[in-house]
Amino acid sequence: MKKLALWSIRFYQRVISPGLPASCRFYPSCSEYGYQAIDKYGIIKGGWMTAWRILRCNPFSRGGYDPVE
Repeated sequence: MKKLALWSIRFYQRVISPGLPASCRFYPSCSEYGYQAIDKYGIIKGGWMTAWRILRCNPFSRGGYDPVE
């Protein structure tokens, strides 16, 4: 499952994302954060961290530097 999730994120980054306007308010981007979180913590915890990050990435958020810790 972990490899499938990581592959899906890379596919999104390379194929889908270039056709969309940049809108992430954080660095690293939400997709890169998700990749790093899942790679480091696994599909359950990393997936939860990614979902929480995506929920926080909205027009009302200040954003900024938010690395995977």
